[in-house]
Amino acid sequence: MASIDEGQPPKRIPDELKGWNWGAFLLNWVWGIGNNTYIALLTLVPFVGLLIMPFVLGAKGNEWAWRNGRWDSIEHFRRVQQRWAVWGLVIPIAMVCLFGAIFGGVFYALKTSEAYRMGVAQLQQNRAAADLLGPPIATGFPIGSINVSGQSGGAVLDFSATGSKASGRIVLRATKKDGIWLLTDMRLLVDGRNEAIDLLKEDHASSSLRKLIVTHSAASKSSVGSVHNSKACISDGCFPLYL
Repeated sequence: MASIDEGQPPKRIPDELKGWNWGAFLLNWVWGIGNNTYIALLTLVPFVGLLIMPFVLGAKGNEWAWRNGRWDSIEHFRRVQQRWAVWGLVIPIAMVCLFGAIFGGVFYALKTSEAYRMGVAQLQQNRAAADLLGPPIATGFPIGSINVSGQSGGAVLDFSATGSKASGRIVLRATKKDGIWLLTDMRLLVDGRNEAIDLLKEDHASSSLRKLIVTHSAASKSSVGSVHNSKACISDGCFPLYL
C-alpha cells in the first residue's frame, strides 16, 4: 500500500490513478469545491464553461484532486473518488425523479379538477362542437392554472380536443363561488380555422331555441286548424317561426 506523508502531497500522480474521473465530470463545480480544485468554478461561466469544463474536469480531475488533496494512500484516493462518482449518478437521478413527481402531481391535479371535468362534459354535449369535430370527441391533458382560496377560486385551462373529422383546442375560464364551480367562458379553436367558437353561447342558443319550438308546438296543437305566425327571440335576435 502506497502512503503519503502528512503535509507533503505529491506533485506527480501515480500512473495507476490516471484516467477519467466521473465524479468531476458529473458534479463539476461541486466536486471542485470538495476537492480543493477551484478551477472547477469555471463551469459556472455561461455557455463555454458548461460545455467545455465538465470534460476538462473528467480528464484532469484525478491529477488535480491528487495534487490538491491530502491522501493517506492510493486506495484512500480511489475510495473517495468512487464515492463522488456514485453521488454524481444519484443526485441527477434524484432530481429528475423529484421534478417528475412535481410535474406529474400538477398535471394530475389539473386533469382531475372540477373545472376540467365540467369543460369536458360541456364539450361532449355541445352540438356545435360535435358538428365541427365529429363524434366521438377525445380530450388531452390540460395545461393552465387553478387558484383556490377556501370557497372561492378561479381556473384558466387549455386542452386539446380531437374528433373523427377535425381537431382543435379548448380554452376555458371558470370561477368558484361559495364552493360551486361555474364555467364563465369556453371557446373552441378548430385547427385550420381562424374564428373561435363560443361553446357556452352556442349551447345557450340551442337550448333556448329548443324550448321555444316545444312551447309553440304545444300551443299550435291546442288550436286545431289554425295557423300561427310568431317570432322566436333569443340573445342573437328574432326570427319568424311558422307552426
